[in-house]
Amino acid sequence: MTTMISPLRRATQVAGERVAVRCGALELTYAQTWERCTRIAGLLRDLGLARGDRVGVVGANCHRYLELYQAIPAAGLVVVPLDPRHVPAELRHALEDAGAAALFAGPEIGVPPGAAPHVIDLDGGYEAALAAVPPAGFPDLAPDDLAGLFFTGGTTGAAKGVMLTHRNLLANALHFQACWTFGPETRWLIAAPLFGAAGSIAVLATVWNGGEQIVLPAFEPGAALDLIARHRVTETLVVPTMLAALADEQLARPRDVSSLRGIGHGGAPVATETLRRAHAAFPGATLLHVYGATETAPIATLLPREETVLDAPEAGSCGRPAVGVEVEVRDVRGAPAAHGEVGEVVIRGDNVMAGYWNRPAETAAALDGGWYRTGDLGFLDETAHLFLVDRVKDRIVTGGDTVYSTEVEEVLYRHPAVLEAAVFGIPDARWGEAVHAVVVPRSAVTEAELLAHCRAAIAAHKIPRRVELQTEPLPKSGTGKILKRELRAPFWEGHDALVAGA
Repeated sequence: MTTMISPLRRATQVAGERVAVRCGALELTYAQTWERCTRIAGLLRDLGLARGDRVGVVGANCHRYLELYQAIPAAGLVVVPLDPRHVPAELRHALEDAGAAALFAGPEIGVPPGAAPHVIDLDGGYEAALAAVPPAGFPDLAPDDLAGLFFTGGTTGAAKGVMLTHRNLLANALHFQACWTFGPETRWLIAAPLFGAAGSIAVLATVWNGGEQIVLPAFEPGAALDLIARHRVTETLVVPTMLAALADEQLARPRDVSSLRGIGHGGAPVATETLRRAHAAFPGATLLHVYGATETAPIATLLPREETVLDAPEAGSCGRPAVGVEVEVRDVRGAPAAHGEVGEVVIRGDNVMAGYWNRPAETAAALDGGWYRTGDLGFLDETAHLFLVDRVKDRIVTGGDTVYSTEVEEVLYRHPAVLEAAVFGIPDARWGEAVHAVVVPRSAVTEAELLAHCRAAIAAHKIPRRVELQTEPLPKSGTGKILKRELRAPFWEGHDALVAGA
């Protein structure tokens, strides 16, 4: 049966001496990576872990993280990638929720005492442990065996453990390969955190084709561009905040990025102005919009060659369903919506999760006859392009009118002084909710100027009542998504009834 180790097994057979991964000054071939993964299997066996046990991994991006991501599921266990920005209390909660039997942790992580029965330091302790055990084989597994437990970013609420099987993760890799070019010449920069979908999205696809992965330990735009230039990186995928930072850095201090042939982005809505700046900064690279969720492993739709349609109607879309994935929009009755009609986006395919860990009620609410209910609002056009208008929880209802926050954010981002923007609803005694915006400027601008800019582009009921200017970056999850719930929370304190009805 095809499982998480299948891509690495093939790469080792056909390209054993080819470089598999570069991390700092270290480079490992596929043959070396295979041998290290078999030793991980041996270490897990010697720790006494049983099939199905959960194993946490927390730390900065590195080659060790990559091999654990593949070897833990291949050994019949369940990998649990965790956010390295967790404080000890959050880390303990996630490990207890997962019932982790072991934890591999970077030396920079403050691991609380007793967090897991076995804790292995990803620095010196890890290498010593691998050297002390003999290699072990990988057991026969079924495609529907659980491979990973991935905690959602929690942008609209508490994080949930998403159960992804071997089938889910391999289906995603095949879907990606069907829509974008992977081959032995691929040099993929892992720039986003590996614990999130954006960081790990191309791991299996790149390995399956014997390509090379270059690891950036922590995102910093200058360091990312330096790696692209030094190692002739061909592709990468980032979240929109990272894309904006890369474009700004490249436009200000250009590097030789002529090797780049593709830049993907996903994980959150992106402003058209950000795409224009990215195309100006990386004119030789095609842009790829990827839409999906942790629950879909993550790819649902793709819009390739996005830079060619920035002035076309489909520019605001996130593309068409990926090969192997079905996407529908459903109305309030649960029936397929008409073209152009806004409803909830639902997704079906081998990439859709098995459910939420220890949350049967939420699993039942999210999975409907094999379809995953995303909680995203959108519509499909006549050519199957999906247009997102908002998250269900981010929709604003003011005076009986619905306002989609992404539309207002798109307008704000068109102003050259806007670096970051977030729009959400706040309590209003007269209208129920009022449109509120928080903006981080890149240059001097006033609230009055931004409101005038909005008045020229959108209807009066969509214009923010206030535009709050701040110098600090907007709060983000570990994967780089803007956390509107943190911005919204202070305004809704004492308004629980309104929150429940929103």
